[in-house]
Amino acid sequence: MMEKQQHCKDLLASLSDYVDGELNSDLCSDLEKHLSECENCRVVVNTMKKTIEIYHHHAHTEAAPVDVKQRLFTKLNLADYRVKKEE
Repeated sequence: MMEKQQHCKDLLASLSDYVDGELNSDLCSDLEKHLSECENCRVVVNTMKKTIEIYHHHAHTEAAPVDVKQRLFTKLNLADYRVKKEE
């Protein structure tokens, strides 16, 4: 069980390059074989792809008001990040 978790961790370390299409072909093949056998990793990859898709879809929408951003940062314990007022 521990060996499988390490294998997942090792392959998922390359996830960003895989999703961006920048992974070398050998490692890409290894990762795709692993994904065909490992439901947990498939969920991670699919979630990441969907998140990127949603981000790109909404990237051109109007930004949230400063007060909304500040409340969100506070809820996420990121209150130290200062939200700059958009001019």
